[in-house]
Amino acid sequence: MAPRSRATPKKEKTAASRALKLPVTTETTTSSGLQVLAAERGPLPLVSVRLVLRAGSSTDPKDKFGLADFTVRLLRRGTARLSADEIDETVEFVGASLAAGVSEDLMSLYVTTPAEHFPAMLSVLGQLVREPSFPEKEVELARERSLAQFANDLDDPGTIADRAFTRALWGDHPYGHDVGGSASHVRTFTREDVVRFHRERIGPKGALLVVVGAVKPEVVAAEAEKAFAGWSQSEQLDPQPAPAVEGIAQAGKILIVDKPDQTQSQVRIGGPGYRLGHPDYFAATAMNIALGGGFTSRLVNEIRVERGLSYGVGSYFDAMNAGGAFAISTFTKTASTREIINVALGEVAKVRKGGVTPRELKSAQTYLAGLYPMRTETNDSVASIIADIRVHGLGEDWVEKFRDRLRAVTPKQVKAASAKYLFPQAPAIVVLGKASEVQKQLKGLGPISVAQVSEYE
Repeated sequence: MAPRSRATPKKEKTAASRALKLPVTTETTTSSGLQVLAAERGPLPLVSVRLVLRAGSSTDPKDKFGLADFTVRLLRRGTARLSADEIDETVEFVGASLAAGVSEDLMSLYVTTPAEHFPAMLSVLGQLVREPSFPEKEVELARERSLAQFANDLDDPGTIADRAFTRALWGDHPYGHDVGGSASHVRTFTREDVVRFHRERIGPKGALLVVVGAVKPEVVAAEAEKAFAGWSQSEQLDPQPAPAVEGIAQAGKILIVDKPDQTQSQVRIGGPGYRLGHPDYFAATAMNIALGGGFTSRLVNEIRVERGLSYGVGSYFDAMNAGGAFAISTFTKTASTREIINVALGEVAKVRKGGVTPRELKSAQTYLAGLYPMRTETNDSVASIIADIRVHGLGEDWVEKFRDRLRAVTPKQVKAASAKYLFPQAPAIVVLGKASEVQKQLKGLGPISVAQVSEYE
């Protein structure tokens, strides 16, 4: 009997091996000047919408820190046609979701909806930004909730340490305050403040609407025109980026935030990083995975595995439009505060001088390349990437070339990035803990100042 021929089964491509490509986008502009990007994407009958405004916390007035965040949370608390309850009921009735948030550079509103209800949900989104009513009662409730949260935060050492760290890094720069502001500023917020911020900052100038999902681009264009027609530009200020960051405010200085009841110290160490879209991104990101951004990184091994100084330690780059930071975050028992700082700075110094090994680099590249395709799996994630590419100028081939650019990183490039970003000058160090025991440990690291927790409410 002649042997049977057997076809070799084709290997199914995994998400990690498939070529990455964003869906084709169609660009239009509404009569009000809003830029619209639509990408039809199936097979699920869902649509994700992202409205991005250049009205982040860096646009907060100097005496009203947190106003952008406060305003965006009030947008859904009533419009000229819908009450807060009616907005919630309208969204929930069709199985949609509505969310909003603020970063240092941007204000964003998000809608996910079944495709059949896309026109209605886009209409609601248009009402939120075009004609919010800001009822006095809702402003008062929002202020009370914010102040209660600030009071609760005083019992969260990590939150207060992060807040103090932000101020230490950026100082008087518009990035130098927490996105949510501070209790002393929020306490002064009035309805008039919110109305003025909306009038001056929330408009179609510089705004971007991204729609991804089971909807035709021509339908998106038509519904966007309906939803945002008449959105006035007359009083909106021209969106201006935050000024370029020139350096770290407290480089070489030590700040202790005194919390006498603490038995542990929260530790933050930081220096200059890079802005969003910087060419150093790929080399620096790969380097950071090896240093402290991965589960098998050097910082985790030396601090957690070898010495048992902390359950948690990590390093990261925080990149924004005007600049960025490289930072290390960890915690430890009070008695080992200086030791954990010394170990962290020691590992940073080793990588700064010698880079990472070829094996570490290869491992970081494999990890990141395998993880990245997950960012293109849902309509929400695709909308996010499309918005990032356009708003931050990443380049239209960002997704398509991402893994190639990552894999092209060489040990030489990593070493150059390490020398550039891993604290070539003394970093800023913030420690939240028991000052009476911590201060003597930190002598010799740099000039020391002591602040009280209440200063960061």
